[in-house]
Amino acid sequence: MTALGLGTAAALAALTAANGALGSTGSSNSPTSAAAAAAAAAAYGAHPAAAMFMLPTLNFTVSQVAAVCETLEESGDIERLGRFLWSLPVAHPNCGELNKNESVLRARALVAYHSGNFRELYHILENHRFTKGSHSKLQHMWLEAHYQEAEKLRGRPLGPVDKYRVRKKYPLPRTIWDGEQKTHCFKERTRSLLREWYLQDPYPNPTKKRELATATGLTPTQVGNWFKNRRQRDRAAAAKNR
Repeated sequence: MTALGLGTAAALAALTAANGALGSTGSSNSPTSAAAAAAAAAAYGAHPAAAMFMLPTLNFTVSQVAAVCETLEESGDIERLGRFLWSLPVAHPNCGELNKNESVLRARALVAYHSGNFRELYHILENHRFTKGSHSKLQHMWLEAHYQEAEKLRGRPLGPVDKYRVRKKYPLPRTIWDGEQKTHCFKERTRSLLREWYLQDPYPNPTKKRELATATGLTPTQVGNWFKNRRQRDRAAAAKNR
C-alpha cells in the first residue's frame, strides 16, 4: 500500500472512531466510546486514554483530509462526508491550504447542495476556481440548485422553457466553466458529434447510444432524447416543405 493509501486508511479509521463517539451517549465510559478511542489510537498510534480527548479535534494533514473527502465523495456517502467535514477543527494547522484544496471545496459544495444550503453552495462555486475535471459535477449542482429554488418560488415543476430562462438568469460562473458556449445545455462540440452520428444512423441501437454517451459525456437517455427530438424536427420540416 502506498503512503497516501496508509494516510487515507488512518484518516478513515479515525473518522469511523469519531463518528462512533459522536453517535454514543456521550459517556467516556461507554463501550462505544471506548471502541472509538481504541480505533483512533490504532490509527494514530496513541494510547486509548489519550485518544479519547483527540476525537473531537481530528488533526489530519491536508492530504489526508483531501483523500478522505475524495473517498467519501466517490462512495456517495454524503451524510458521512458531512460529519467528517464537521469534525475538522476550526483552527486547523494548515487552515489556509485546507480552504483552497479543490477536493475539500468540492466536498463542501456537495454537502451544501444535498443539505439545501444553496447560499453556501453558490458562495463556494463563485469564489474558488476549479479545474476542468470538477466542472461537470459542479455545473450540475449549480443549475439544479437554481431550478429547485425556481420551482419552490413558482410552486410547480419547471418546463424546458422555464429552465432555459433560469439558465439565462443565472449563467455558470467562470470558476466552473471553461468558457465554451453551450446550446440547449450541450456544448457545441457535443452537438457536432451528435449530428455526425445522426447523419450516419438516425435510429441508433442501445449499444451505439452507450458508445455515443461515453464519447460525449452524456447519459444514454440524453442521447436517445436528442435523436428523438432531431427526428421530430426533421419530419416537421419535411412536412412543411411538402
